[in-house]
Amino acid sequence: MVAMGMASRAVGTLGILKGTPVPSLWRLALLFFSIWELDAQTAVETRPLYIWQTGPWGRCMGSECGPGGSQSRAVWCAHAEGWTTLHTNCDQAERPDNQQSCFRVCDWHKDLYDWQLGAWNQCVPVSMRSAGVQRPAVCTRGEEGIQTREVGCVQKADGVPAEDAICEYFEPKPRLEQACLIPCPRDCVVSEFSSWTACSKTCGMGLQNRIRFILAPPLFGGAACPNLTEFQTCHPGPCEGEESLYSLRVGPWGPCSVPLPRKLGRVNRKPDRPSRQADRPKRQKKAKNKEKREKMRGKVRERLRERGKAKDPETRELIKKKRNRNRLNRPGGKFWDVQVGYQTREVTCVHKNGNAEALSLCSQETLPVTFQACVLPKDCDVTEWSEWSACSKTCHDPNGPKGERNRVRKVSQFPIGGGGDCPELEEKEACSPQGEAVPPCIVYSWKTTEWTECRVDVLLSQQDRRRGNQTGLCGGGTQTREVYCVQSTADTPPTLSLLRSKEALRPVDSDLCLGIPPDTIQLCHISCPVECEVSLWSAWGPCTYENCQDQAAKKGFKLRKRRIVNEPTGGTGNCPHLVETIPCEDPSCFDWLVVKLEECIPDNEKECGPGTQIPQVQCVNSDGEYVERQLCRDAILPMPAICEVPCSRDCALSPWTPWSLCSHTCSGKNTEGKQTRARSILAYNAGEGGIQCPNISALQEVRSCNDHPCTVYHWQTGPWGQCIEDSSIPSTNASVRRTRGSDVSCSVGMQTRKVICVRVNVGQVPPKKCPESVRPDTVRPCLLPCKRDCIITPYSDWSPCPSTCQSGGNTKKKQSRKRIIIQLPANGGQDCPEVLNQERECEAPSVCQGYRWKTHKWRRCQLVPWSVRQDSPGAQETCGPGLQVRAVSCRKQDGGQADVEDCLKFASSMLPLTQPCQLKKRDQCKNSQMYPLSETQYCPCNKYNAQPVGNWSDCILPEGARIEGHLGMKVQGDIKECGQGYRYQAMVCYDQDNRIVETSRCNSHGYIEEACIIPCPSDCKLSEWSNWSRCSKSCGSGVKVRSKWLREKPYNGGRPCPKLDHVNQVYEVVPCLSDCGQYVWVAEPWSVWKVSNVDLKENCGEGIQTRKVRCMLNTVDGPSEQVEDYLCDPEEMPLGARNSRLPCPEDCVLSDWEAWSPCSLPCSENGTRERSAYLLRQPGEGKECPLTKETEPCKLNGNCFHYSYNITDWSTCQLSERAVCGNGIKTRMLDCVRSDGKSVDLKFCKELGLDRKWQMNASCVVECPVNCQLSDWSPWSDCTHSCGLAGKLWRRRTVIQAPQGDGRPCPSQMEQWKSCLVKPCYSWRYSTWSECRSEGARCGEGLRFRNVSCFVSDGSSQQDSSVVDDELCGDLEPSVDGDTSIVLQELCTVPCPGECYLTDWTVWSPCQLSCVSGDDLGFGSVQVRSRAVVAQDPENLLQCPEQELEARPCTDGQCFEYKWRTGPWRGSSRQVWCQRSDGLNVTGGCLVIAKPIADRSCNPPCTKPRSLCTEAGVCGCDEGYTEVMTSDGVLDQCTVIPVLEIPTAGDNKADVKTIRAFNPTQPAASTPGRVGRTWFLQPFGPDGKLKTWVYGVAAGAFVLLIFIISMTYLACKKPKKPQRRQMNNRLKPLTLAYDGDADM
Repeated sequence: MVAMGMASRAVGTLGILKGTPVPSLWRLALLFFSIWELDAQTAVETRPLYIWQTGPWGRCMGSECGPGGSQSRAVWCAHAEGWTTLHTNCDQAERPDNQQSCFRVCDWHKDLYDWQLGAWNQCVPVSMRSAGVQRPAVCTRGEEGIQTREVGCVQKADGVPAEDAICEYFEPKPRLEQACLIPCPRDCVVSEFSSWTACSKTCGMGLQNRIRFILAPPLFGGAACPNLTEFQTCHPGPCEGEESLYSLRVGPWGPCSVPLPRKLGRVNRKPDRPSRQADRPKRQKKAKNKEKREKMRGKVRERLRERGKAKDPETRELIKKKRNRNRLNRPGGKFWDVQVGYQTREVTCVHKNGNAEALSLCSQETLPVTFQACVLPKDCDVTEWSEWSACSKTCHDPNGPKGERNRVRKVSQFPIGGGGDCPELEEKEACSPQGEAVPPCIVYSWKTTEWTECRVDVLLSQQDRRRGNQTGLCGGGTQTREVYCVQSTADTPPTLSLLRSKEALRPVDSDLCLGIPPDTIQLCHISCPVECEVSLWSAWGPCTYENCQDQAAKKGFKLRKRRIVNEPTGGTGNCPHLVETIPCEDPSCFDWLVVKLEECIPDNEKECGPGTQIPQVQCVNSDGEYVERQLCRDAILPMPAICEVPCSRDCALSPWTPWSLCSHTCSGKNTEGKQTRARSILAYNAGEGGIQCPNISALQEVRSCNDHPCTVYHWQTGPWGQCIEDSSIPSTNASVRRTRGSDVSCSVGMQTRKVICVRVNVGQVPPKKCPESVRPDTVRPCLLPCKRDCIITPYSDWSPCPSTCQSGGNTKKKQSRKRIIIQLPANGGQDCPEVLNQERECEAPSVCQGYRWKTHKWRRCQLVPWSVRQDSPGAQETCGPGLQVRAVSCRKQDGGQADVEDCLKFASSMLPLTQPCQLKKRDQCKNSQMYPLSETQYCPCNKYNAQPVGNWSDCILPEGARIEGHLGMKVQGDIKECGQGYRYQAMVCYDQDNRIVETSRCNSHGYIEEACIIPCPSDCKLSEWSNWSRCSKSCGSGVKVRSKWLREKPYNGGRPCPKLDHVNQVYEVVPCLSDCGQYVWVAEPWSVWKVSNVDLKENCGEGIQTRKVRCMLNTVDGPSEQVEDYLCDPEEMPLGARNSRLPCPEDCVLSDWEAWSPCSLPCSENGTRERSAYLLRQPGEGKECPLTKETEPCKLNGNCFHYSYNITDWSTCQLSERAVCGNGIKTRMLDCVRSDGKSVDLKFCKELGLDRKWQMNASCVVECPVNCQLSDWSPWSDCTHSCGLAGKLWRRRTVIQAPQGDGRPCPSQMEQWKSCLVKPCYSWRYSTWSECRSEGARCGEGLRFRNVSCFVSDGSSQQDSSVVDDELCGDLEPSVDGDTSIVLQELCTVPCPGECYLTDWTVWSPCQLSCVSGDDLGFGSVQVRSRAVVAQDPENLLQCPEQELEARPCTDGQCFEYKWRTGPWRGSSRQVWCQRSDGLNVTGGCLVIAKPIADRSCNPPCTKPRSLCTEAGVCGCDEGYTEVMTSDGVLDQCTVIPVLEIPTAGDNKADVKTIRAFNPTQPAASTPGRVGRTWFLQPFGPDGKLKTWVYGVAAGAFVLLIFIISMTYLACKKPKKPQRRQMNNRLKPLTLAYDGDADM
């Protein structure tokens, strides 16, 4: 406190020394800081240096759950600056606890504790909670607020509070605050005032009233409602006589009293007449008399009770019977104890100020009746409850729905005379039968038929049946089954398959099965047949024996073979033949094969000259495989070949090339197989000394090959026959059941096929032409499938006939029953019956028993007791008004007795039990002429006319358009969706008074029918796939493409097209692998040298050699045909020409270089490769040979390459050729890639033994195009309206299977409607209430009456209802607007003259929402009604009651907006009013602060003629006048301006007039009969200057004038002669623009 004081004082000092020089300020600042430092030191000294600090509490630990746990925390001593110190430095007395007991929470506490949420408190504005937030000046949507609530953890059992930590263990604490909205205050909204009422008096001074009603109550603190009534005095004229000050007023009727018994009445014979004066003593006396009478009655009852007690049992029984008999005979029947009494009322005389006066002051000849007979009110009385009925459920089912039992009580006394209503007469409760004898309930379960065969939807390209066979489709599809409900016993497991148990249970009504029915459709897959794929033919083998073990036949064959690459579905029997043979001579099983010839060794050990080459041989079999040499002992060993080593002067020839491939595979008349080989001259001989070079013809050799004839034979197999029983297999084995996949087989059978020997291109030949050893089998074992009989359920029970009786026509109904095919027959099983449904007619139901009320004779008229009415003037004891009673009983239509409850349910409304009556003298009832008993009136014949009403219905296909599947099996979803149908329009019939009547009166069946077409959906149609393109790469992996093009677009909801490109094509791209050795370069032998530098002597020197190089297709037999050069690798193309030196005589001659040796991998700069040549001719003396070896360094990507595998991406999912969808295979390719990026043959990577770890194939699935499957149409619904024009019938269907993939989409129309038959709407309606009349008096309690009549309408709001005969409403329950209690009269009050009173309640206002700009704020809807005050005399205004208001919540409220509206200015004022968005003018609702100004004023005031004050607050002129201003901007005068009147239709002339009018745009100012608009052109502005548009018009006129002069000049100018142009006679090419649409 000291420090604060000092600081404040220092601040005060600063304020004083504000104007001191700067050095003084520095001194002052130093002084201030020294004081502050001193203050801080003082504060530090008082604060402790060491304090205890604690950490958070740890986890609650303990051995048991609940409150016995303990938790600890860290406690330490810390210096004030924050560092930890010894415990001894802190005060030990203040040390906090480091341990406390706690509640250890376990999982099972979750069931014991829970958060208890309190109610949200009132919404508090944010501005009240936060000091800095200001409340908005104008409220638009509402004010933001916050509301809070209390949340605590409690025990669930008793609500005892617990620690929050227990509940927080399981779930976080719910929020304690939430945002809310405080709505804007809504003021009361009232309507405009009505017009003034007539004057309340006919003379003198009266009052006129005008009233308004409340449209919206004040809400959320809005302004209260203003007065609903306005008064003004009126003076119709002076009164001629004295004004009547007194009025006779009748009071309400008193309670109904029982007349006293006659004896008691005579004892107390006092004049018990009603008081006719308003004095209090008489009323008190009357009350005392009433008390006496009640005491007397009590004594009589007590005496009778005592007498009843004294009786013996027999006497009591007799009395009971007598009572029952009396009860049956009592007035009104046994259920209505009608007792007639009397009631009285008071008659008073009142002054116009409301005070009661003496009755004599009211001058009236006859006073009103003060008594009348009445029915004593009696409350409803009921019997005791009956016993509970038996439970409706007679079996035991703990999981199923419970049964029901009820008990009833009957009415012993119905309410009469306004007594209390009857209580509930029936009670129901759920029940379950108990006891051991109760049988278990029948359980119903769903069963299903067998799935139908898998059905594959066709491909888009296959929908046209002319284009493709649809039987071989495979892949994914759908299959369906039927679901039905059966009775199943509890011990049968539901999982037991119906087909396996072979139980066919009887179908029952599907409503009995409670669970979700099984699916009726599922996806399935048909395996696609795998076609057999075979390799290419191998080369023809040597001539060999058919069987090398048996060589006696001496018959030989040459064979070629191929193998199965892809195993087909049905086994290898469906593959083509794999072996072809050719007969040949001299067969042998083994032969010698020359592997190579050794070097030529000259004879006689010379260096050159003739010699021999020894062949290296190997023994091979007929398949070319190496075998042991001893097997070739019978074969002729090849002889050594003769050769020649040239000497130095001899001609040097190259070695022979290998023999070429045989030109033909066989030899015939015109064909002969040939092989060639060649050699070339490498060096010429030296003149005469050496051996000369041979002729050119000797450089080539030809030999015959494949000299066997072209007769190729093979075995041809037919298809396997049917599997038949094999008689050779014992029957014991035949009965064994085998299961392979899903096919069940019952025995082993046998299949045969035909095998013939066929000569290619000729036909069948004898079997001996084909080798027997490769003949295929003709017989194989097979599995015989089991016979499957048709399994069908028994017939269901007959569908029920109508159980209720018929009240109308007796058209016979039909009942039906059905049975369902569970399993279709197969493999020769028993067929299904043809009849699956049966129908028969129901027996005619009994006619409904009707009930009616029977009335009994009226009893005698009961008068008011004479003691009550004896003082009335003119009263007679035996005459006067009274009531008479009759009995009413219930009868059947045939007259039999029935319970009264039946009549209350089924008969019309009960007839009255009492009626007023009048006892008169007999001679008064004789004149029947005055009251005729019947009247006759003639009526014209009715005329009717029919006319259509409403819109056409949807196009509805005829019933029974469903396609039934095979043998009655339901194929779900195959519903006819298109074609010809019918649409309907309802007919309405009117009579000549334009009242709606039954359509049968117009001879119409109620509808106009018109044929219509529902267009069928057309699917997208594509062409067939084109052929695959060639692989994009000739070596390695590339892609190949095929395409389809659009043939027809989808329409009407057909299956959509796949995604197409800009030319309406869809592509399929798959990877492909081209064999790098598929195309090879083939080089012919080198030509003869052409020596360019010729040495005539030596024939040697520089020369050139050429050869042809061709690209050839490589086959198994070698290169076969020439192809385009681009298919071969250009990098590997051999040279077609070479320059070299032709060796001279005696020069060394070497062979051509052999191929380079491979570089060692990996490539390195140190590595080398070499090639070599060998010596062909020794050099002469003195001459040397060049190097026979050549080396070069290995260069990466030059002559040395690394190789690696490259894997491509996965292809799209590839299906079988005829598959639509389902399981397929995706593939990828493996490339061998050189280090320079070039794809090469896979052998390069294989030779290196590179790791191949990739999977090349994978299974995949293509989504199946499942069409949308719909349910059947539901039955037509009941009519939405019971009568009238607006009724509609609906039917619906649902999606059973949503479309998938390219399946046909679901149609948009899932609902259909048609109009109902038009029926007239008959209803009972009240007439308006009559005026309130008080009988015999001027004012007071009275009655008002109304009638109920039968009205007819067409149910629309456009046509008013018309009154018709009451009998047309005879079938309706007597009710008005749903209220069954019809009230035709009610009590009312006639106000006395001068009395102030409230009006009747207004009708409820429209339901109104709390909303802003059309958005509901969520505060609900409200509607209101009100009562206004009506005053009649100015003197009694202070006695008027308060106006009344009632509000109630409602539903379906409307949003109303309120806006200010303004009228035109009239001088300095205008009308301003508030208008609701529906156009109603109201008071309240609009924002007061936004109200436009209604009055305006100008300073100085506008006093000039025709001047007015504008909205801007300056003086202006009326329309039709222009302002002339002074130099200081003040209006000087208003001048008339010329008016241009633009004529329109109806004007005969147009002229310029000067019109002086206040408001020419008003309709009243226009000439009658003229239609047009007058435009006022004002060139001067309010400031007296020309307006901008005047300059614009002048400029436009100037431009128009220049244009006219220019055109006139051009028109008058002399034209030049036209030059003749050379026409280009060439036709332009016609160009068609094509946008890619296939429909063109």
